[in-house]
Amino acid sequence: MEKKVLTLIVPAYNEEAALEAFYKETSRVEREMAELCEFEYLFIDDGSKDGTLAIIKKLHAYNRRVHYISFSRNFGKEAAIYAGLENASGDYVAILDADLQDPPALLPEMWRAVTEEGYDCVGSRRVTRAGEPPIRSFFARAFYKLINRISKAEIVDGARDFQLMSRKVVDAILSMGEYNRFSKGIFGWVGFKKKWLEYENIERVAGETKWSFWSLFKYAVEGIIAFSTAPLMISILLGIALCAAGFVMAVVLLVKLIAGAPVTAAGGLTLLILLVGGLVMVCIGISGQYLARTYLEVKKRPIYIIGEAELENSYK
Repeated sequence: MEKKVLTLIVPAYNEEAALEAFYKETSRVEREMAELCEFEYLFIDDGSKDGTLAIIKKLHAYNRRVHYISFSRNFGKEAAIYAGLENASGDYVAILDADLQDPPALLPEMWRAVTEEGYDCVGSRRVTRAGEPPIRSFFARAFYKLINRISKAEIVDGARDFQLMSRKVVDAILSMGEYNRFSKGIFGWVGFKKKWLEYENIERVAGETKWSFWSLFKYAVEGIIAFSTAPLMISILLGIALCAAGFVMAVVLLVKLIAGAPVTAAGGLTLLILLVGGLVMVCIGISGQYLARTYLEVKKRPIYIIGEAELENSYK
């Protein structure tokens, strides 16, 4: 019986310091799973400025089952994940980072869950955030609580992009071809029978994280806008509340005038103008975010552009 093929999608941006350790560890797991399946590596070089692509080419020369796509510039991890899924030829597909924060040692258990236990997909989640700055951990947990309240997509706290999925799950994800992508939301939105594996947080094997607090904040905003219209409802509620406050203030001023009490409205009027102006700007900003994403979708730009690639299927 012909063995099934497992494609490992590995997004990489300036990961020259970690790639060799990553390949060494995944090769160890590959030998452990040799009787179960064949491994195929698909590295996505996301416009790296260091020697990442050179190391990937070196690995390709050593192992013809190592394939790669190199973007013409940095398009971001979301584009790298989509490119990997679109070009993966395996019967099953796994996504994992090159820094070994996604432990390849979990792959055998993931494989058994999908091939023997009847699951369509196996995800992973960190149960601790040891090593992260406390403020970053606080905002991360707050984000997961917020988006699960306002969105129908199930996004598990601590969920990683590291998961193994069947071909039908891959096809479902690829059917969602929007330009503004939020993979954690997409993985939850498509559904299917999914199992979660938990593990302790693992430090990077080498190199530095590419996710600053600001980039994570923008990513969180992208996720909220991509999978919820709640911010639009917030702007409506703020408008209603503002109108109600204005009506109450008008009644109070009218009562004072009838009673003959002195009314000095200069300070209150200034405060009201500032309040109204601020709320209007917030509402316009929220609406503008949705309009901006609609604008980008309508333009139908490609999610990524390939600079060079080697995708020859060694199993055909």
